[in-house]
Amino acid sequence: MTITPQELRKAMRNWATGIAIVTAAHEGNYHGMTVSSFTSLSLDPALLSVSLYNASRTNALVTAAGKFGVTILAAGQEEVSNSFAGRIPDNEDRFADFEVEYLRGEIPFIKGGLSFFECRVYQTIPMGTNTLFIGEIVEAKSIEDGNPLLYFNQKYGKIA
Repeated sequence: MTITPQELRKAMRNWATGIAIVTAAHEGNYHGMTVSSFTSLSLDPALLSVSLYNASRTNALVTAAGKFGVTILAAGQEEVSNSFAGRIPDNEDRFADFEVEYLRGEIPFIKGGLSFFECRVYQTIPMGTNTLFIGEIVEAKSIEDGNPLLYFNQKYGKIA
């Protein structure tokens, strides 16, 4: 017997996470989505992973481009998180109300974040409704001072 998606969501609400935005650009198209399924995997080679919903526009762009970016959000960026989590529909410009910056390529990163990672797709692993993208970090930038945006039990929080 397996649990239902609703039961899993309810149980996972007890896991506090940081919030990140995965972004991609390909042939003049760009998009992004909020994720909490983000982690560092290896220092050498420098690898991280993100899980993206198969039917999402971001997944399609990452697959087509073979690269993606990750912005770790700072406390106070709840509006960014909400917009990229679907408040702005998948077929609209989620970047319209936010400033972006770039590292080495065409991938947009959300200004005001704490850390930024530009990655090339190293490996993909199908995982049910999602794809696990393992990215090799080719460029990184971090801000020295700041607190992360946290998420717990369907509410945003910050380090006290």
